[in-house]
Amino acid sequence: MTVAVVVDSGSDLTPSQLRETGIRQVPLSVSFGEETFLSPDEMTPEAFWERLSAPDSPFAHTAAPSVGLFKREFEKAFTDGHEAVVCVCLSEGLSATVKHARMAGELLPGKRIAILDSKSASMGMSALAMRATSLAESGASADEIESQLTRMRDRLDLYVGLDTLEYLRKGGRIGHAKAAIGGLLSIKPIITMVDGVVVVADQPRTRSKATERVIELLTERPVAELHVLYSPPADPDVFREAVLARLPAPAPRVVTTQIIGPVIGTHIGPGAYGAIRVFGD
Repeated sequence: MTVAVVVDSGSDLTPSQLRETGIRQVPLSVSFGEETFLSPDEMTPEAFWERLSAPDSPFAHTAAPSVGLFKREFEKAFTDGHEAVVCVCLSEGLSATVKHARMAGELLPGKRIAILDSKSASMGMSALAMRATSLAESGASADEIESQLTRMRDRLDLYVGLDTLEYLRKGGRIGHAKAAIGGLLSIKPIITMVDGVVVVADQPRTRSKATERVIELLTERPVAELHVLYSPPADPDVFREAVLARLPAPAPRVVTTQIIGPVIGTHIGPGAYGAIRVFGD
C-alpha cells in the first residue's frame, strides 16, 4: 500500500482495530484535573467511563495533538516506504486537530499529504478512514482517495440521543442557554452535526420518546452502512436491532457497533446512544 491512512483518536478506533487495519493514529489527550492521558493508549474507554462516573471525579478536558505529533507520524509513514498520506481529522468545528495536521503537512514540503476535515466524529471518522484503507489497498492514489472520501463525507450523518447537554456545555461545544433550557425542562436531547458543528435535532421529554425519535430519524431511508455507537450504561444491542428491524430495504452492507472513547465521551457523557449512517452512491 503506497498511501498511508492517518487519523486522530477522535475516531474512537481501538488499538486492536488500528493494528488490524494498519491505520496510524495521532492521539488527543484527556485530562482529569492534573492527570493527563493519551487516548486510548494510556486510557481505555472502559477505564475512562469508570473514572468519569466516579463521584469525586473532576471534570474531564481534551486537548488536540500538537503539530509535532502529526509531523512525526507523517514522517514515520514516509520512512516506512509510503508515497503519500491521507489524514482524516476530527471536525474543525470541534477541535484544532485539522489545523495542527495542516500545519504539520506544511513542514514537510514536497510530500503528498492530504488533510481531510471529516466534519464528523467517532464512527463518522472511522467509516471514512476504513474506506480510505480499502481504497489504498486497491491501489488508489492519494488524490483519488481524497476525492472519494469527500463525496462519502457528504453522504454521512449521525443522530445521537443524550441524557443531558451538560457535558457539551462544559466543553464549550454548545451554548450555555441551550444547555440551561434543556436541564430546566428535563429534556433528553438528540444531537446531529451540521457543517461540522453540533446542533440539537430534537428535544423529547423522556428517554423512551427520545429513543423512539432517534430510531425514526435513522430509519427514514435505506443506508449502505450503519455504525452504532454508545456510552455506558446504554445497551447498544437492543437499540441496534430495533434500528435494523425498521430500516427500509436493502439492508446495510456494513453494520458495526462501537463504544464511545475518552475523547468524544468527555463531551457526550454517559448513557448516549445513536448511529452514524452512510448513504449509498
